[in-house]
Amino acid sequence: MAELSERAGVPVATIKYYLREGLVPPGERTSPNQAKYEDGHVQRIKLIRALMDVGGLSLATVGEVLAAVDAGEAGPHRILGLAQEGITATRQAGDEESRAWALATVQDLADRRGWPCKHDDDPVIDALVGVLCTIKEVGHGWYLEKLDDYAEIADRTADLDLEGIAGVESLERIIEIAVVETVLGDKLLSMLRRLAQQRASKAYFAGLAVDDE
Repeated sequence: MAELSERAGVPVATIKYYLREGLVPPGERTSPNQAKYEDGHVQRIKLIRALMDVGGLSLATVGEVLAAVDAGEAGPHRILGLAQEGITATRQAGDEESRAWALATVQDLADRRGWPCKHDDDPVIDALVGVLCTIKEVGHGWYLEKLDDYAEIADRTADLDLEGIAGVESLERIIEIAVVETVLGDKLLSMLRRLAQQRASKAYFAGLAVDDE
């Protein structure tokens, strides 16, 4: 256990908790007080920490995702949905009229791009509707003129995500990659966007008198 803790970079107490909760499979018992742990245990613990610390998933959601992986009864598409539900924060925004407009906008965009749009039970759709309402409420409706351009980028990003699965035969590994790319990919794209904004901002405002480089 001490060696597993050192390799995974997680305290022994945390590993014991994961074992009790069934998030990490038990090791091979070698004596009444000792067990042998493999590389797979290290990888599982690191995945849990990544999903929680970087991706922001709750322990309960991580448990659902891992349980689906271990059961082998759900395909990558369903488990990816579980991960999306876990990281998608929904908030009711806008009045009935605004939400109807936002939902129609999302539906139109989804129809044109061939995206699914089950707005009655999809937290992603509900969250997107809330974002559109908020953008409109704060008086930046002009931003929505870029919606198709951002959708094009999103489609390309999704294709890049799935390219990482090409050639992988293990279902568990495919699911792991899909979940990691969804959870950690959001963080990666967010940080890359901020760096790019710094470059664009410096170039765009180069002519201003005040230089705050």
